[in-house]
Amino acid sequence: MMKTTKPTVNEEAGLQRDNVKHKEAAPLLPGSTIGVLGGGQLGRMLALDGLRMGYRMVSLDPATDAPCSEAAKLIQADYGDLAAAEKLGELADVITYEFENVALETVMQLEQEAYLPQGSALLQLTQHRLKEKEALTNAGVPVAPYAAIDSVERLEAALAAFGGRGVLKTATGGYDGKGQRMIKRVEDAKQAYEDLAGSGAELVLEAFIPFVMEMSVIAARNARGEIATFPAAENEHVNHILHLSIVPARVLAEVQQEAERLARRIAASLQVVGLIAVEMFVTEDHQIIVNELAPRPHNSGHYTMDACATSQFEQHLRAICNLPLGDTTLRTPVVMANLLGKHHEGMLQWMENKDESAEQLSVIPKLHWYGKSKALPERKMGHINILADDVEAALQWVETNHIWRNTQS
Repeated sequence: MMKTTKPTVNEEAGLQRDNVKHKEAAPLLPGSTIGVLGGGQLGRMLALDGLRMGYRMVSLDPATDAPCSEAAKLIQADYGDLAAAEKLGELADVITYEFENVALETVMQLEQEAYLPQGSALLQLTQHRLKEKEALTNAGVPVAPYAAIDSVERLEAALAAFGGRGVLKTATGGYDGKGQRMIKRVEDAKQAYEDLAGSGAELVLEAFIPFVMEMSVIAARNARGEIATFPAAENEHVNHILHLSIVPARVLAEVQQEAERLARRIAASLQVVGLIAVEMFVTEDHQIIVNELAPRPHNSGHYTMDACATSQFEQHLRAICNLPLGDTTLRTPVVMANLLGKHHEGMLQWMENKDESAEQLSVIPKLHWYGKSKALPERKMGHINILADDVEAALQWVETNHIWRNTQS
C-alpha cells in the first residue's frame, strides 16, 4: 500500500479532498526521497539539484533510457499504470510532476494516498486551455479574447468578432506549436477546424495579439504561502520552439515589474505549490497579455542554472518540500540558447575546439546536455547559457557560432 502518514495537499492550497485534511506540512529535509512523475530533461535537472541538496530521487517514466534515469532510480512504466504509481508513492516522501501531460488519474490517485503538494486541481486547469483562461480572467489577469469552438459556424462567428484573425488551438494537449493553427482569413476557418477537430479534443479560438515581444516569468510558492519570482525573460521562438531566452529582458523597467506582479498574482490566486511559468505577450503600447501557464520548471527558466543565486530546479524542490524559498537575484546578464537535434554535430565540434569568439566577446558559454539517446532534428537535446557583461555580446556569440548558423529556418 502507499504511505498514508504524510498529508495529501497543504490545507492552505485549498486543494485537499473532503476525506483527507491536514495541517501545514512540516519541511522535508535532506535525506528524504523525492518522486518525479516524468523522466525527461526537466526531471533530470530536478534530480541533479536534488542530489546536490542531499535528497534521494526516484522517477516514473515510460522510457527505459529516460534522461532522468542517470540521476534517479527509475520506475519504467506508463503514466497511467496505477500499480507503478503506487510503487512511486511507497518510495517517495513527496511527489512532483515535471510536465503537465501526465495522466490525471494517476495524479489524483497519488494525491489521495501520498504527498503531492502540487495537487491535481492545478494540473487539470493547466491541461485545459479554456479552463486556464477562465481562471486567469477570474483572477483579474489580462488574457487575449477567446471563445470555445464546437463547429465551423461558431469558429467563423468568433473570427469575425475578433477582427478576422485568430489562433485555433486544441484545449488539451499540444506543445511547441503542436495542436494549433493560425487563421489569417475567415475563408481559412473550415480547413483549420477540420485539421484540429479530428483529434476529438475541445477547441478554443484566441484573438490574434499583435505583440512585439514574448516574455515569461517563473514564480515559486511554497505551502507557507511565500512567493518569489525570477527576473522576466525575453523569449524568441523559431518554428514554435523556444530558441533564445534573454535576461534581463529588453523592456522598460515598469514592464518587467508588471510582469513579475502578474506572476505573483497568478501564483497566489491559484494557490500554487511549486513553480508556475507564466508566458506573456508584450504589445507595442507596453501592455502585457498572459498567454499560457506551465505548473513546473520551464525551458525559459534554464538561464537560472548559471545566472541566478538559486536555480529554478532548486527553487521548485524548496517549494514542494516547504522550505524557505531561495534568493532569485540575477548575478549576470545571460542568454539561454536551445540546442536541438540538428545542432548536435555543431555542439560536438564546438566542444573540442578552442572558442576564440567567446574570448573576443568576453562571454562564458555553459553547456547543459540532456543525455537523450536519439538526436531528432527538432528535439530539444540541451542548452547553453551564455554569461556576459551585457546580453548584446551574448547574442553576438550565438549569431556567429557555427552551432546554429545556417540551421534556423
